[in-house]
Amino acid sequence: MAQVSYISHAGQETILDLDPGTNIMRGALSNGVASIYTECGGQTMCATCHVYVDESNLNDFPAVDEDEDEMLEATACDRLDNSRLSCGLVITDEHDQIVVRMPETQR
Repeated sequence: MAQVSYISHAGQETILDLDPGTNIMRGALSNGVASIYTECGGQTMCATCHVYVDESNLNDFPAVDEDEDEMLEATACDRLDNSRLSCGLVITDEHDQIVVRMPETQR
């Protein structure tokens, strides 16, 4: 189980314990975390689940693939070096603490 801290653009923090196999987007949606949407249902086909992964966690997930890279070009807020689509960030047994920050808007 991993502890995931979701930090809104306004600075409000929600901390959730997520089981391995759960993606960060699904954890947020299942627990009422605002600012993450799922227009494509978590298929990496939109950018409404865009998050900024804390620098300390960037290497905890596989690198951005071609499909995600293309979608990150369409984010509503600036794409940064730590931008990821939360639907593709799956919790594993190796994860302990993850911090993600939400952009100002997703749409």
